Amino acid sequence: MWLLPFFSIFSRVVARVYYRLTYVGASVPSSGPALLVANHPNSLFDPVLVIAAAGRRIHFLAKAPLFTDRKVGWLVRGSGAIPVYRRTDDPDLVSRNQEMFRAVHSALAEGAAVAVFPEGISHSEPSLTPLKTGAARIALGFAQASRRALPIIPVGLVFRAKDVFRSQAQVSVGRPVAWDDLVGRDVGDADAVHELTARIERAMRALTVNLEAWEDAPLVGCALDVWEEARPERPSHLERIGRLGVTAEMLRSVRAGSDPDHQRLVGDVRRHSERLRSLGLAPQDLGRDTRAVAALRWSARRMAVLSVPAFVVAVAGLVFFWVPFSVTGRVAGALRPAVDQRATYKLLVGIPIYTVWVLLLAIGAGIGWGLPAFAGALVGLPTLGMLGLRVRERWRGARDDVLSFMRLRSQRELVSELRTRQDELAAALDAVYQGHPSRETPS
Repeated sequence: MWLLPFFSIFSRVVARVYYRLTYVGASVPSSGPALLVANHPNSLFDPVLVIAAAGRRIHFLAKAPLFTDRKVGWLVRGSGAIPVYRRTDDPDLVSRNQEMFRAVHSALAEGAAVAVFPEGISHSEPSLTPLKTGAARIALGFAQASRRALPIIPVGLVFRAKDVFRSQAQVSVGRPVAWDDLVGRDVGDADAVHELTARIERAMRALTVNLEAWEDAPLVGCALDVWEEARPERPSHLERIGRLGVTAEMLRSVRAGSDPDHQRLVGDVRRHSERLRSLGLAPQDLGRDTRAVAALRWSARRMAVLSVPAFVVAVAGLVFFWVPFSVTGRVAGALRPAVDQRATYKLLVGIPIYTVWVLLLAIGAGIGWGLPAFAGALVGLPTLGMLGLRVRERWRGARDDVLSFMRLRSQRELVSELRTRQDELAAALDAVYQGHPSRETPS
């Protein structure tokens, strides 16, 4: 457990470096027993994101084989994880799960937070997989011993491209699951276990995007972008996830052939999406101001990122860190990890490579210019790398904005037609959303 005191800070730094990360929703209790339940799409990176969002020490449940894995065993053991003995790993060891329950209840009794991935496996499916009952049994067992309900906190992890460095990711924390009415029910009560598991699943679905197939993601995302562009106020991140769920349900009803109105609407959104994509535009582009004065304001806001100092920082960061970036990608790729493990492998490979690289450069600076240069390089090089990365990201965003602006200016009549059609689609989607018995939106 030697890593546990440092894991919260480590997780926040790593999460912010690897992803463009957003935290939304409620807060995890800062003290006292708590059971966190999260979806599991991204292997060992998922605990990092959960800890980063919680901001406190957390004991994770992890499958027993990870504790003896030569690549990650040191990390799992050092982080204070508790082993789970799965039948799929070794049927002869399943009886040892009584030790797991005792360890978890002991940690909770001492006021610790414990996190569980109730799906039981890391995966790349487009939706939650059926939940195991372990989280419910842990909670009911704790309540049986203490005569009170502990907070069960749902956490949703949503990624734009989970295996891509500096892609977008979101961690959503929901309100505690309501289950006071089940306190006093025995952990051996199958009905209570299944009822609490169902409540946990509903809470987790409200924080995650659940599709029938990954191919649906662009269409579902376009439908929601169309609707949002017509709204006077932007919905919150959690409201957006809820709308994505409604849209995915609408698509499922179309496939089932149960609603001809939805079928027509989905077809209209698909055609609109294809027309926009052929023009290199997105739904939000159609509402942009394309007057010359707007272009001047846009340019003024971006002068800093286009300045000479910004250029020097961006290029220097790229030059200094091109070698470790390339080596990390090649080594991680050569290991051929599954999609849900790629980010984990890049992290585990990248940390030692980048650390050694910075140390070598700092030692070189120290040999050439003395101890102050060594200390300056040790601190300054990572800072330079991150600043340069941020500047280059701003450059890419500015380039995309310029291209969109030029397309909008050059095809005004077509853009006007598309904008009118988009307003009609937004009204039709709004009628669907308003008439849907929406899932509870956590706050």
